[in-house]
Amino acid sequence: MASVVRYRHFVHSVYFCRRFEVETVAMAASMLHGDANVVGSVTSGGTESILCAIKTYRDRARQLYPHITQPEMVAPVTIHPAFMKAAHYFDVKIVTVSLTKDYQPDLAQYEICINKNTILLLASACEYTHGIVDPVKEIAEFANTYGLPVHVDACFGGFILPWVEKLGYNVPVFDFRVKGVTSMSADIHKYGLGMKGASVVLYRDSDIRKYQIFAYTKWVGGLFGSPGISGTRPGGILAASWAVLKCMGQDGYLDMAKKLMAVTDYIKNEIRSNFKDLYIVGNPHCSAFAVASTNPDVDVLVLADLMEEKGWKLERAQKSLHFTILPSHTIESSNQLLADLRNCIATAKMDPSLAGKGSAAVYGMAGKLPDKALLDEFVVQFFNEIYCL
Repeated sequence: MASVVRYRHFVHSVYFCRRFEVETVAMAASMLHGDANVVGSVTSGGTESILCAIKTYRDRARQLYPHITQPEMVAPVTIHPAFMKAAHYFDVKIVTVSLTKDYQPDLAQYEICINKNTILLLASACEYTHGIVDPVKEIAEFANTYGLPVHVDACFGGFILPWVEKLGYNVPVFDFRVKGVTSMSADIHKYGLGMKGASVVLYRDSDIRKYQIFAYTKWVGGLFGSPGISGTRPGGILAASWAVLKCMGQDGYLDMAKKLMAVTDYIKNEIRSNFKDLYIVGNPHCSAFAVASTNPDVDVLVLADLMEEKGWKLERAQKSLHFTILPSHTIESSNQLLADLRNCIATAKMDPSLAGKGSAAVYGMAGKLPDKALLDEFVVQFFNEIYCL
């Protein structure tokens, strides 16, 4: 299909691939308990979905509240960095809220951060690092009190949390059932099992979505309009996204979630019961979680290096390791993971010098730098160098 349906351009955008996009948006909206008024777009990934949302709310505020010249948005510190990128691109200040000991945003601090310049409140479902759903209902109550919109970033959890909830797990309500949630983002190319890159950004109604659309009618070449960030878009991705949702259906996604959560529960229970040097961070709500150390002699960054030598790729977070369970993971492979993890803990305890080697040394040094601007410059220079011939 992708070889036949390749690229969309504005000239044909009203008709070409319209069915794929409109029906994909409708299916995603239904999954997230949106009604017939919910509209949206298929984008190239979570970052574009987030960029679209922030552009939308910035332009909405410009029209409805022209006196706000320095717009702000409030978010938990665990919000995805794509929001910082959007804040940078669209000149919207992002104010972050710290976490409580339960790894939930401090709601008292959250409300204090809302001021006369606030144009948007943000929440995650779930936040990527720890797999925890933010208290969307409580944040939406702030929004209703102060007359503000709420965007829920479900890029990671959007295509898994609804099915985990249907399985009977305790998942805090996070979607369009919550009064005050005005938009959401969810990635098809994650637990939707679609091709890279595909995501949706959804709005409660077209009165909000219209601020995403760009129009320019003074061009000598004719009338120009674009519904999102991208101009030309690959039609094959739209077709593939539509096809995977049709193919999987509710039963397919429910079965996937059941298998994923069985493996997730198994690994978490084993760590909680048999790994005294480690603990599960907070109360994760889906098939992702973070593990941290209870023992100063067991550096999780060292564990990441040692596990990588054994073929396991664990993402390094600040003071924890991130685990994402995928459809390819089984109970059998989990047993090998746990056995390797146990051996790596023993190795880390025997050789403290490992903390000064490999990526453990790099990440450890980065965490201790007092001036994070130096670290930002390092990252910029890193990407500047690797994208050269």
